Amino acid sequence: MALSSSSHLLPFSRPPATFPRARHAGGGRGRAGATGRFMACSSPPPPDVVVTRERGKNAKLIAALEKHNVQSLELPLIKHVEGPDTDRLSAVLRDEKFDWITITSPEAAAVFLEGWKAAGNPKVRIAVVGAGTERVFDEVIQYNDGSLEVAFSPSKAMGKFLASELPRTTETTCKVLYPASAKAGHEIQNGLSNRGFEVTRLNTYTTVPVQDVDPLILKPALSAPVVAVASPSALRAWLNLASQVDNWGNAIACIGETTASAAKKFGLKSIYYPTTPGLDGWVESILEALRAHGQSKEAPGC
Repeated sequence: MALSSSSHLLPFSRPPATFPRARHAGGGRGRAGATGRFMACSSPPPPDVVVTRERGKNAKLIAALEKHNVQSLELPLIKHVEGPDTDRLSAVLRDEKFDWITITSPEAAAVFLEGWKAAGNPKVRIAVVGAGTERVFDEVIQYNDGSLEVAFSPSKAMGKFLASELPRTTETTCKVLYPASAKAGHEIQNGLSNRGFEVTRLNTYTTVPVQDVDPLILKPALSAPVVAVASPSALRAWLNLASQVDNWGNAIACIGETTASAAKKFGLKSIYYPTTPGLDGWVESILEALRAHGQSKEAPGC
């Protein structure tokens, strides 16, 4: 696999392949349309990349890719649903005081804000992972009375960096509330506990695969040279769909290292991800994957 000249892109070295490399679908690649989306009608151009976040959360990625003349097919693979501790969140916020609330994803932030408002907007100090997560709090911070403060983000947008860098605010017990996906690992709570923090984890949401994928959308998705995934859950959902065809082996472009590590464990061989999670790095990883698969893209007018 050709390595990128961009130092921030790290394709994995290829482990023994579970899926052999697939041939690229024939035919020319058309320019992106007004939306950059693939629609299952009017014989549209075949997609360059499948974008798989839950419905309503792909628009920014599609728009960013369109600037590079990349044709996207939107195929949501997962959806978020309530977790076992969703109903406990507001009561815990009302009844207990925490030195930190750790929020690691935009969905965790949105669910937290619902519970926080239901609890009467208690004073809280937030530590976030990632600029996208922090942006969820922007409107609340702008209009609230200072009861919610985003006060820390780690040097790198990864859970293990949050666990190792979160500052202690007291010499005695430092209490942390960690609202999380039920499918999230234990890296954060274990890392903080090992540093002496008292961590309360609430599984406030979880992810489930989308059912009944439209066959008219799935067929071109399976032939796209790149699939973009933002979580191990989305990756598992995609591989379940890809198992319907023999020898699927095109590129996976991951939003960050955690998802890329999961892809490696699944035996995939063409994996791209940015060292710093986020939209810009994700777009660069997708473009690098397209170049590696012979689908060089340039922005219109370049």
